[in-house]
Amino acid sequence: MSLPSRRLISAIPTATTYYVSGTGNDRNSGLTTSSAFRTIQRAANLTNPGDTVLIMNGVYKNTIKNGAVVEIKRSGRANAWITYKAYPGHRPKLQHNGWHGIWIYNGASYVEVNGLEVVGNNSNITRAYALSQKYNQSNPVTNGNCISIDGRASGYTHHIRILNNKIHDCGGGGITAIESDYVTLDNNEVFNNAWYSVFGCSGISLLNARNYDNSKNYKMFVTRNKVYNNQMLVPWIENGKFQDGNGIIIDRSRDYGYRGRTLIANNVSYKNGGSGIHTYESDHVDIVNNTTYLNNQTAGINSGQIMSNHSDDIKVVNNILYSAPNKPINLNTKSTNVTFNYNLYNYNGFSVNAVGPNDIMADPQFMNASIGDFRLKPRSRAINSGSRWNNLTTDILGKARVYGSASDRGAYEMRY
Repeated sequence: MSLPSRRLISAIPTATTYYVSGTGNDRNSGLTTSSAFRTIQRAANLTNPGDTVLIMNGVYKNTIKNGAVVEIKRSGRANAWITYKAYPGHRPKLQHNGWHGIWIYNGASYVEVNGLEVVGNNSNITRAYALSQKYNQSNPVTNGNCISIDGRASGYTHHIRILNNKIHDCGGGGITAIESDYVTLDNNEVFNNAWYSVFGCSGISLLNARNYDNSKNYKMFVTRNKVYNNQMLVPWIENGKFQDGNGIIIDRSRDYGYRGRTLIANNVSYKNGGSGIHTYESDHVDIVNNTTYLNNQTAGINSGQIMSNHSDDIKVVNNILYSAPNKPINLNTKSTNVTFNYNLYNYNGFSVNAVGPNDIMADPQFMNASIGDFRLKPRSRAINSGSRWNNLTTDILGKARVYGSASDRGAYEMRY
């Protein structure tokens, strides 16, 4: 009898799948649907590279006061990611009143979170209570975040994917990545966040990106997300002002000399308190084929639908920017090497701050913006009038781009 080859032996998969259920028990083995764990944390404490945690129907809460529903501290590898995702056909909900719904830290890397709903505490408090806490930086009830990727302690986090999640009603940030690299945020719905925190939060925030390597290619991706109604209702404790609550912000990547490129593409960002998309003291950002609508909902914020603020090497191409009457449509403040081109701006009685040679002013003719339907009607001037972007081959729905004679402007590529 011949012995099996060593190559075949080494190829035998060793990854484990753990199951978590709202009716499970942490004394179970967690290895089958009928022996599922009750808490996601029980599975997270066991994971090794290549493992998958399948989360079944149920409501999962923080079991420790002020704590997270799940702390992810264990890393996968480049060829063996650790994945947390909804069991097929299930819709698990992570609901918390602590500091984090999901907290990825301790240098955890090569981690994916996919298909979960993370809910904060906004529905349980009032603005009056939140304002009474406007000097309290230690209250998780008002400051709690939905998903936090935190590279500030015990090693920088990198290679994180947050995909297909529903993120809402956190007093702090919706999805926040701090001092991290190679982060992909794709096809998430992020809304009703940043209301009550004293820290000046936003729907999606990439803050203080750090270099995992020396690559100057795309490393940060914010794509195909719907981001809306994220707004500050409590002033920032640093200066007493309402100045964030953005839909998407790339924030202070210069602090650590970040060299990678960031792609913000195919997002719909609307009715947020601050900008729809904002760069601040950040460089090498491409803002392509996004639809931004009626942002700057907070009184006194006039930063436009897309703002480049003290940044460099910023490209704003193929976007639709729709602003309220007599409010700035876009804004370029003390930034250098900024390109605006092939964008569409609405007529709103306000001059555009930065205009490219192929930008146009027109009614985009959305299907029904009042219910968040930003597809384009057949006669929209945004159709077949954009520029092909080499690194972007699909639209917000994953459909091939380009369809027709040229790319459409905005997040949707129509099929007329």
